[in-house]
Amino acid sequence: MNNRLPITFILISVVIDSMGIGLIMPVMPDLIQEVEGDGLGAAAVWGGVLATIFAAMQFLFGPTVGNLSDRYGRRPVLLISLVIMAFDYVLMAVAGTIWLLIIGRIIGGITAATQSTSAAYMADISAPEDKAANFGLIGAAFGVGFVLGPLLGGVLAEYGTRAPFWAAAFLAAANAIFGYFVLPETVTDRIRRPFEWRRANPLGAFTNIGKLPGLKRLMLITFVYTVAFFVYPGVWAYYGAERFDWSPGMIGLSLGIFGIGIAVVQGLLIKPILNRIGERKAVILGLSIDVVAFVLLGFVTNGWVALALTPLTALGSIAGPALQGIMSRTASDDQQGELQGTVTSINAVATIVAPLVVTQTFWYFTAPQNPFYMPGAPFLLSAVLTVFCIFVFIQTPRPTKPRVSVS
Repeated sequence: MNNRLPITFILISVVIDSMGIGLIMPVMPDLIQEVEGDGLGAAAVWGGVLATIFAAMQFLFGPTVGNLSDRYGRRPVLLISLVIMAFDYVLMAVAGTIWLLIIGRIIGGITAATQSTSAAYMADISAPEDKAANFGLIGAAFGVGFVLGPLLGGVLAEYGTRAPFWAAAFLAAANAIFGYFVLPETVTDRIRRPFEWRRANPLGAFTNIGKLPGLKRLMLITFVYTVAFFVYPGVWAYYGAERFDWSPGMIGLSLGIFGIGIAVVQGLLIKPILNRIGERKAVILGLSIDVVAFVLLGFVTNGWVALALTPLTALGSIAGPALQGIMSRTASDDQQGELQGTVTSINAVATIVAPLVVTQTFWYFTAPQNPFYMPGAPFLLSAVLTVFCIFVFIQTPRPTKPRVSVS
């Protein structure tokens, strides 16, 4: 099977998923004020509610969508989700009340849970030794979407608060049509697994996947590392403004540079790195680089020095795909969707927890009444969390791939 077009479809799907949030971010404050009629403060509160709802839906439905793809195939799950996503963006484009926006975020969170199916599809078509490198391509696609989303959203915002939603709807629909013609099914009768509700809910999925040797520790590392890494999107804008007096344009540029760095590392550099040192050493190397970067950002006082650290911070991103590759090689072929769905739920829970942790830390160490003024404190906290990940990973035995799935 020629994998080039299917891989292109998968990567475009991931780009659209990661663009979706950034694409609408520039207009959300004005849109919420438009439908609610309140000020910016109230809009920020509703914006937080919408973000939490989105992450909660990913947590709840990640394993369900992954299990559905193990039973009915990756192709129908991906294509149907893209079609529903397109209609969801149309709903948000015409929404006149906050309740319609909430419904839109509920639907959007569920359809975004197909990131697990994209990862499972990539696992299906990858040789065992290529899994981590191909997960790196998914990470690179996410980085591209992370860069393009806010940039495109800012441009489209000039045409009104609804324009980014129409653009997102068009992209999702166009990719669904593309996938219909190029995406073959990878779930065969050999690896097809019956759908079971006890394994499709988050707690059931955690329990079942956790039976695989060593995977509980790897899932713990995934959760803690996601919380630590969230310091970048969570407080970077506030940190840059407070520490370096950066303008919104400069903050956007710095985030764009960071996204490009991740795309380059995970798209181009990760495969030769993995070929040279292997997945386990790549995890340790990536986490160690993150610790150094977090500590430096915790104490740096010059904005140009912070920007100069971008290649180092981006290089640390090799840890995620390498860790995901190890977990994928641990699960059996008929559990790939379930595993990736569980990982999606773990990341969603971390995304719910992380903003509270990093923003409260930033607030505490920049509050006037606090005797210790340290805007970089969230990065030092992330360094501590990452050291914990290194310690747990070193203590984790090398997992072995089961011949049959765990029931």
